[in-house]
Amino acid sequence: MNHSRIRLGFRCLFCRSALATVGMSMAACWLSVLGPGGCGVLDPVQEPAGPAEIPAPIETLTGGAIPLDDAVKRATSLLNDGQIEAARAEFEKIIASNPTLAAPYLGAGDIYRRKGDYKTAEERYSKAAELEPGNFDAQYNHGLTLQLMNRLNEAVRSYLRALSIRPDDFSANLNLGTAYLQLEEPAQALPFAEKAVRIDGKSAGARTNLGAVYAALDRHAAAIVEYQQAAELTELSAPLLLNLAESLGKVQRYEEMANTLEQLVRTQPSATAYERLGSGKFRLRKYGDAEESFRKALDIEPNHYPALNGVGVCLLNKYVWSGNKDEAARDEAFKMLRKSLITEPRQPRIVDLLSKYR
Repeated sequence: MNHSRIRLGFRCLFCRSALATVGMSMAACWLSVLGPGGCGVLDPVQEPAGPAEIPAPIETLTGGAIPLDDAVKRATSLLNDGQIEAARAEFEKIIASNPTLAAPYLGAGDIYRRKGDYKTAEERYSKAAELEPGNFDAQYNHGLTLQLMNRLNEAVRSYLRALSIRPDDFSANLNLGTAYLQLEEPAQALPFAEKAVRIDGKSAGARTNLGAVYAALDRHAAAIVEYQQAAELTELSAPLLLNLAESLGKVQRYEEMANTLEQLVRTQPSATAYERLGSGKFRLRKYGDAEESFRKALDIEPNHYPALNGVGVCLLNKYVWSGNKDEAARDEAFKMLRKSLITEPRQPRIVDLLSKYR
């Protein structure tokens, strides 16, 4: 009996998407459920958080004009000299005595944000923005802090107010694009991500962010161009190489995908990198190499369920190729797939597969 081989799907880095999966066929053939280049797409499922795929918000200290007030100038001088606590105390003293002046709220907000006290920083920036609605620094830094607190819808509104004051600000355009991307609204992110690149085409962060937006919009050829340009502008990082490899896979450039991931695992091995390398090798029909990569992913992270699925698929292929006689391969495949379901129960295709092969 002839069987077509089980196929693996790929997972998107920027949105939650399908697991590497297998499908069953009618009678003599496997029904493949494919990712890129396939004949069908699985419903997305939640995945554990992976490496960061977009640049972190750009943080800049307040750069607006300082009112000619001796106390504010003294506090600012202390801050510039690195006397952070003394500056904080000075700004708070000014706020207590003159609560209608925006500058000390901005200065205090900068300090609290530096210290990681985002709650207090947000309160200070919010007050500054209320006192001076036309102050770019107040609106931008309020948006930045809200984004760092994951209050993304509020951050978007603050960034939009900042851009109404200073439309061509690089950081505000870039951060607004990343906030929309975090909200899974890539179409809204696109004009701001593109504008950030037009403002500073030599920013690797802006190029990477634009690539992430293109990928989320399923424009992977454009994403690859941005990732490659980013790679020329900065040191290669795991998130950048993973993103590049993902988009290469989406356009069926599997050899380049595998080469990119092999470069990554040599320098920064991880379960995610090995699992995706396994997916690339599987697409290239290098099934032994694929299984080896999946198992290396499990050596690093034993409960990495996409890699468990990958090993399970490879073993089920062995079972099929043996004419359904290699029971040891089938039994180990079931063990891997059951373990995957314990880690992530929301995998209906895997449940289906197990029930059909019992």
